[in-house]
Amino acid sequence: MNTEHLEQGWEETVALFERRGLPESSYENLYEEPYDVHPGPLTIAGGLDLDALETSGTGVVVDGDLTVEGSIVNVDDGCPALIVLGDLRAAHVYLEGDAKLLVLGSVTVDAFIGNMTDKLVMIEGDLRARVTVLSGEFSPDLVGGTLHGAVVAPAYLDLAQDVDPASVLVPDVLRADGEDCPRGFDAPRVHGGRLLSRIDEGLPVVLG
Repeated sequence: MNTEHLEQGWEETVALFERRGLPESSYENLYEEPYDVHPGPLTIAGGLDLDALETSGTGVVVDGDLTVEGSIVNVDDGCPALIVLGDLRAAHVYLEGDAKLLVLGSVTVDAFIGNMTDKLVMIEGDLRARVTVLSGEFSPDLVGGTLHGAVVAPAYLDLAQDVDPASVLVPDVLRADGEDCPRGFDAPRVHGGRLLSRIDEGLPVVLG
């Protein structure tokens, strides 16, 4: 993410959040350290690997809309926070480590995928996904607007819907009967390893 940015201390960053109207409940659990602030609107060609993101602070703030032409991916613990003070658009969002994703506007993706619980994910606007896949007790901490699209999730999650994964996901990412559940993925019939591989390769995971 080698774009023009300004490193700001925590007090300056909070002042920016307040000017843009980001509720304190969204950012109160962030590390109180410097952040890299990028002016928006910002478009990133290709994907955004949060695990490989190099920052001078503990996270990245985009002051406006962010468009990622590929996918946003986090697999490891310890990745920088991503705060978008506008709308976020991407091909897919895949979060599995201790991701911190705050979006003041809406999120628009083909697939939004979350696995495991060590995260902070708050979307003040809508989550507009053709499919949302949730696993390992992962559920967004907040969707302030409406969650659009199909949801594939274990029955114990409140967001679970009666959706046949085969009706929304490409066959390659489905588990066969009796097949092991890799990456701790307990979303119904979803093979987490093949799902992540397709996203890493830039391939679609949603039918149509």
